[in-house]
Formats: sequence, structure tokens, C-alpha cells
Amino acid sequence: MEKRLKKSRYITGFDGVRTLAVIGVILYHLFPYGMTGGFLGVPIFFVVSGYLITDLLIQEYDQNDRIDIKSFYVRRMKRLYPALITMVMTTAAFITLFARDSLGKLRDVIVTNVFYVYNWFQVANHESYFDKFGNQSPFTHLWSLSIEGQFYLIWPIVILLLLRFIRSKQTNFDILLIAAFVSALLMIILFKPGQDPSRVYYGTDTRMFSILLGAALAFLWPSTKLKENLQSGPRLFLDGVGLGSLLLIVLMFFKMNGESELVYLGGMFFFSLLSVILVGTIAHPGADMNRLLTNPVFTWVGKRSYGIYLYQYPIMIFYEQKIANVANHPWLHAMIEIALILVISDISYRFLELPLQHFDYSRTFMVIKDVFSKNSSYGWKRIWAVLATLVLVTATWGAFDKPRASVSSSDSSDLQKVIKNNNKQAKKQNTAADKDKKKASQPAEKSATEAKSQKNEQQADGELTASEKTKAQNMPVTAIGDSVLADASSTMQSIFPQMYVDAKVGRQVHEALPILDSLVRRGKLTDTVLISLGTNGPFTDSDMKQIMGMIGPKRRVYWINVNVPTQRWQDQVNEELAQAQEKYSNLTVIDWYSYSKDHPDWFYSDNVHPSPNGLPYFGKFVTRAILK
Repeated sequence: MEKRLKKSRYITGFDGVRTLAVIGVILYHLFPYGMTGGFLGVPIFFVVSGYLITDLLIQEYDQNDRIDIKSFYVRRMKRLYPALITMVMTTAAFITLFARDSLGKLRDVIVTNVFYVYNWFQVANHESYFDKFGNQSPFTHLWSLSIEGQFYLIWPIVILLLLRFIRSKQTNFDILLIAAFVSALLMIILFKPGQDPSRVYYGTDTRMFSILLGAALAFLWPSTKLKENLQSGPRLFLDGVGLGSLLLIVLMFFKMNGESELVYLGGMFFFSLLSVILVGTIAHPGADMNRLLTNPVFTWVGKRSYGIYLYQYPIMIFYEQKIANVANHPWLHAMIEIALILVISDISYRFLELPLQHFDYSRTFMVIKDVFSKNSSYGWKRIWAVLATLVLVTATWGAFDKPRASVSSSDSSDLQKVIKNNNKQAKKQNTAADKDKKKASQPAEKSATEAKSQKNEQQADGELTASEKTKAQNMPVTAIGDSVLADASSTMQSIFPQMYVDAKVGRQVHEALPILDSLVRRGKLTDTVLISLGTNGPFTDSDMKQIMGMIGPKRRVYWINVNVPTQRWQDQVNEELAQAQEKYSNLTVIDWYSYSKDHPDWFYSDNVHPSPNGLPYFGKFVTRAILK
């Protein structure tokens, strides 16, 4: 078969780059607080796409003095659509049958993915990419494919106009570089410190710079016009620069944080520049980077990287929904999930993506007719056709069906109502607590007689004694936490009327710092501080050091550890808290995990938030730990 582009060459090292990118993304989704910068694998994909697509379009124009835009669209659709539609419709069918409480916006999700505008749907619906807790969508990661789809739609037209009316490669490079700077500047302008960064994370306008940088490189660094033989000096320079960029990329995978201001104030742009350097050194046939990133494993993974990226998120989410306690064996479950992703991606690549990439769609109806005919020559393919039809029908049914309330969705709704009402009540009681702050002082140490009397007052059912209630009523407490505290705030404030509560759903440990800083500056931080954080992810030694430093050694700090069996970081958080308790003499860890882990009836269906049945136990356990 004659090559469409006579001078084009397959750059095997790009499979290595794709492997690097997809490993980063998968490990980020599996261990978001281990490989915190793994999300940066997506800009690598963007840079590679920008470079390769632009390079191929320029080759086509140079060879034919034209660009066949229709053929470009057909090739892209045949390459991308089969796996995308399969993943979306199969996931939709699964949701329809087994996760009906997620049916709400399924039709919109399907339509926006088919037309590659799903990222704007996520922006319009204020979906967070960084909320790693709660009811996550198995479609979240598809935002990047929508951006690439929008790029493919307009790019052959843009390149054709640039090549026809602005013949200077340097000028075209400058135009694209300026456009990339504008996109990066939009990210900086639209980013709001202290708020969820998902708007700038999802937006085509604020993420296009990675693709544009790759595209700009193609004008000055065409893969077919680079010298194969370089002198040792230039070759070693390219190798050094390429290796340096690779090491920095790997380092940033571990050091960058998707919620850090630095990422959106130039960090992601800098990372994209590193990716451009790496791509450029790999593309050069005279350097050694292409050989360094070429091996059978990278080739295997790189060729399947599109499918791996597609299928990873739904596999992870649906698998973990069926596993009651991922936290018990986080690495074992991670390996099982990776194995499932690789197997399914390989099946997709062999039996779906490759065949349909070369399929003559003008024969579609003829093939369908033959598959279902009595004397069909396709045999076993009839089974696949029937399964595909069932998946399509089920997904379509789910797209138009209304979700019916289930136990879990009813629980979730009840919890949301409780948290909303508690937050309103907490604001009112916080005001009252501020007024009563002058009453703050802890009662003196009880004598042995008083302690014995309190013990005798202890009720058989575990109710707080009169002495405990009195002490709690006169004790000012500052409480900072996430959704667990928001769920329990009404219970805690009924015991501690002078408790000031600041609780927010999805709050990370480091987010306590500005809250504490504000309370300290306003003189409103009491001598007793209660913290309920860690549900949404672990923290660093630096976070703990800053928090304890801000609170100071003279205040008592009580930190409730976490019972979050559905997340891998449960044991990590609790171990870090235990270590911190040994380090800081004024820190006491309240071991809610050990007390509650064998009582699933104390929790909502998410196994994390205390239910009305569990809140009394939570309240009394935490209270006694503070009063002790």
C-alpha cells in the first residue's frame, strides 16, 4: 500500500512519551495524594498532538500544495470515535443497570461527549476535577478529549490559512507562540486563588496553550527535515537538554499539586515548555532520545494509550464502588485495577480500534445485513453485534429514563440536607459563641472525690454525666473540619454551646491554614481547638507543622482521625496523625476510627459520615476525649 505522505516517518519514541503521560494520569487517579502532579500527563498528550497533527498537515501541504480537510476529519473520526462511543455507551449502560442514582444528567453527558463539548458542560455544571471524595463521575476525564476534538475541528483550516497566506515558517511560529501566551495569560487572569480551579482546568481557552506550543514547534522543527547525522557537540547538547527535561517532568509529577496556585500562575505553562523540549529532542533523528524512549513495553503501552486513558476512570470508579474496604489493601486493589485497565484496553485496541480504523464505512449496511443473515460468513461476530445492540439500547433507555431513588441516593440526599441545615445553624450559634467567649476558662482540676462522683453518675447507656454536661457547656471550643464535622456540628454544638464551627464539604487539611490565621489575627481562636480533617486526603509534615505552629503550644488541640474505608488514604492519614501526636505534646488524637470501624450501622451508606443513629456515639466519644 502506497504511503499517503511519502516522507513521513513513525517516531517510536513518542510511544514512550505517551506511556510516561498515561502512567502519570493513572497513578494520579489511583493515588491522588501520592503522585500529586500526575494530572500533568494530559499537557504532554496535548503537546504531542499539537506537534504531530501540525507536522503531518504541513507535510501534506508541502507534498500536494493542498490539505484534504474532509479526509483529515474522516481519519480522525475513524481513529477516535469507535473507542470513545464504545466507552461512553457501555458506561451509560452500566449506570442504567447498576448505578441508577447517577442517571440524572446521563443524556447530556452522552450528547456533549459525542459532539466534543463535554468540558464546557463540566464548566457550566460547576463540576470539580479535584473532588476525590463523594459520587465521582466515570466521565470526568473526558474533558481533555473534548478539547482535542475541538482542536481537530478547526486546526486543518487554521494551518491551511497560515500556509497559504503567511508563507514564512518563522512568522507562523511567532503567531502560534503569541496565541499560546494569550491562552496562558487567560489561565492566570481567570484563576481565582482560594477557589476550586476547575474552570481554568477544563476550559479550552485556558488549556489550549499546550497544544499551541506543540503546533508552533512543528513549524520550526519539521520531523522530515531534520539532519540524521549530527556532530558530537550538537548531539550531546540535544541529549542533555532532552534528558534534563525528562527528569524535570518526572520530578514535577511528584511535586506539583493540582490545587496549588503555582500551577495556574505559570507552572503548567512551564511544564508544557518542558514537554515541548522533550518532544523536540525525541523528534530529532540525530539525537539519542528517540532510542532511549523506544522499547517493546513502551511501544505496547503507547499504542494502547488512548484506550488506557479512555477506560481507566470508569473501571476505577465502578470497581471501587463494589469493594467495601479499599483502604485495607490499597496496593492490591490498585494492581487489580491496573490489570483490568490493560486487559480491556488491549481488547479494545485489537478488536475495535484497529479494525474500525481501516474499515470501509460505505459497506456498513452490507456488513450488518450479512452478519444477521442465515448464511453469515461472520460467525462469532454476530454475538458481538447482538451485545453491541443490547448495550446501545440499554444506554439509550438510561439516557431518557428518570433516576429512581435508591437507598444510597436517599441517604446522600438526607446527608446533604443535614449538612445544609447544620451550616445555617452553626452560623447563628457561632455568633452567640463569640458573645460568650469572655466566659472561656476551663474548670479547675477535679478532686478525687469529684472524679469518683462523676464516675458514679455515668449511666449504663453511656450518656454524658451531669458533670460532663456542665463542663462542656462552659467550655469555648474552636472547631474546624470537613463534611464529617459539618454533619456532626449540630450534635457538637448542642453539647458545647460555646463551640465555634467552621466546616466545609471537601475541605483539605492545608485549607485550615487561612482559617486559623484569620481567627488568630482577630483574637477568636480559643484555648481548645478541635480539628476534623483528613477525610478528603492526607497531608504533609509541612501542613502539620504550620497548623500546630499557628495554633501555638499553649492551646490544646484535639484531632479526630478518620474512618473512610472507601479511600486508600485512610491508614496513611491515621498513621500520620499518630506520629504527629508523639511529636507535639499539646496534640491529642481522638481515635474515632478504632471506636467506630466495627459499627457500620452508625454511618450513612457512604460508610464515612455518621448517620442519625451514629451521631450520638460520635458526639459523646469526642466530648469525653476533650473533657478528659
